[in-house]
Amino acid sequence: MENLNEQRYTRAKERVGNIKSFYHSLIAYCIVIPLLVYINYRTTDIPWAIFPAIGWGIGLICLWMTAYGHNPIFGKQWEERKIQQFMNDKEF
Repeated sequence: MENLNEQRYTRAKERVGNIKSFYHSLIAYCIVIPLLVYINYRTTDIPWAIFPAIGWGIGLICLWMTAYGHNPIFGKQWEERKIQQFMNDKEF
Protein backbone atom coordinates (compact mmCIF):
# COMPACT_ATOMS: atom_id res chain seq x y z
CA MET A 1 0.00 0.00 0.00
CA GLU A 2 2.87 2.35 0.84
CA ASN A 3 4.49 1.70 -2.54
CA LEU A 4 1.24 2.58 -4.31
CA ASN A 5 0.97 5.86 -2.42
CA GLU A 6 4.60 6.65 -3.24
CA GLN A 7 3.97 6.02 -6.95
CA ARG A 8 0.86 8.20 -6.91
CA TYR A 9 2.78 10.96 -5.13
CA THR A 10 5.58 10.77 -7.70
CA ARG A 11 3.11 10.95 -10.61
CA ALA A 12 1.23 13.84 -8.98
CA LYS A 13 4.47 15.74 -8.38
CA GLU A 14 5.52 15.20 -12.00
CA ARG A 15 2.15 16.40 -13.26
CA VAL A 16 2.28 19.52 -11.08
CA GLY A 17 5.74 20.22 -12.47
CA ASN A 18 4.40 19.89 -16.02
CA ILE A 19 1.49 22.24 -15.28
CA LYS A 20 3.86 24.75 -13.68
CA SER A 21 6.15 24.57 -16.73
CA PHE A 22 3.18 25.16 -19.03
CA TYR A 23 2.05 28.27 -17.15
CA HIS A 24 5.59 29.70 -17.01
CA SER A 25 5.91 29.24 -20.75
CA LEU A 26 2.46 30.75 -21.34
CA ILE A 27 3.33 33.85 -19.30
CA ALA A 28 6.63 34.24 -21.17
CA TYR A 29 4.77 33.83 -24.49
CA CYS A 30 2.29 36.55 -23.52
CA ILE A 31 5.16 38.92 -22.72
CA VAL A 32 7.70 38.12 -25.45
CA ILE A 33 5.47 37.73 -28.53
CA PRO A 34 3.82 41.17 -28.23
CA LEU A 35 7.29 42.64 -27.74
CA LEU A 36 8.50 40.90 -30.91
CA VAL A 37 5.42 42.11 -32.80
CA TYR A 38 6.13 45.67 -31.66
CA ILE A 39 9.78 45.41 -32.73
CA ASN A 40 8.68 43.91 -36.05
CA TYR A 41 6.15 46.72 -36.59
CA ARG A 42 8.73 49.42 -35.83
CA THR A 43 11.58 48.01 -37.93
CA THR A 44 10.43 46.26 -41.12
CA ASP A 45 7.44 45.61 -43.32
CA ILE A 46 8.14 41.86 -43.40
CA PRO A 47 5.96 40.08 -40.82
CA TRP A 48 8.74 37.91 -39.36
CA ALA A 49 7.23 37.92 -35.86
CA ILE A 50 4.59 35.43 -36.97
CA PHE A 51 7.18 32.64 -37.20
CA PRO A 52 8.25 32.66 -33.54
CA ALA A 53 4.60 33.10 -32.53
CA ILE A 54 3.54 30.00 -34.47
CA GLY A 55 6.55 27.92 -33.40
CA TRP A 56 6.23 28.80 -29.74
CA GLY A 57 2.46 28.33 -29.99
CA ILE A 58 2.93 24.77 -31.22
CA GLY A 59 5.28 24.18 -28.30
CA LEU A 60 2.68 25.57 -25.90
CA ILE A 61 0.05 23.22 -27.29
CA CYS A 62 2.41 20.28 -26.75
CA LEU A 63 3.13 21.42 -23.18
CA TRP A 64 -0.59 21.78 -22.50
CA MET A 65 -1.26 18.29 -23.82
CA THR A 66 1.49 16.87 -21.61
CA ALA A 67 0.43 18.81 -18.52
CA TYR A 68 -3.24 17.89 -18.70
CA GLY A 69 -2.91 14.39 -20.15
CA HIS A 70 -4.51 15.06 -23.54
CA ASN A 71 -2.45 13.03 -25.94
CA PRO A 72 -4.40 11.76 -28.94
CA ILE A 73 -1.58 9.50 -30.15
CA PHE A 74 -0.13 7.99 -26.98
CA GLY A 75 -2.99 8.48 -24.52
CA LYS A 76 -4.29 6.26 -21.73
CA GLN A 77 -6.20 3.98 -24.10
CA TRP A 78 -3.06 3.35 -26.13
CA GLU A 79 -1.12 2.53 -22.95
CA GLU A 80 -3.80 0.10 -21.79
CA ARG A 81 -3.89 -1.65 -25.18
CA LYS A 82 -0.11 -2.03 -25.22
CA ILE A 83 -0.05 -3.38 -21.66
CA GLN A 84 -2.73 -5.93 -22.57
CA GLN A 85 -0.83 -6.85 -25.73
CA PHE A 86 2.38 -7.49 -23.78
CA MET A 87 0.56 -9.39 -21.05
CA ASN A 88 -1.07 -11.66 -23.64
CA ASP A 89 2.18 -12.22 -25.50
CA LYS A 90 3.66 -15.54 -24.43
CA GLU A 91 7.18 -14.66 -25.57
CA PHE A 92 7.36 -11.43 -23.57
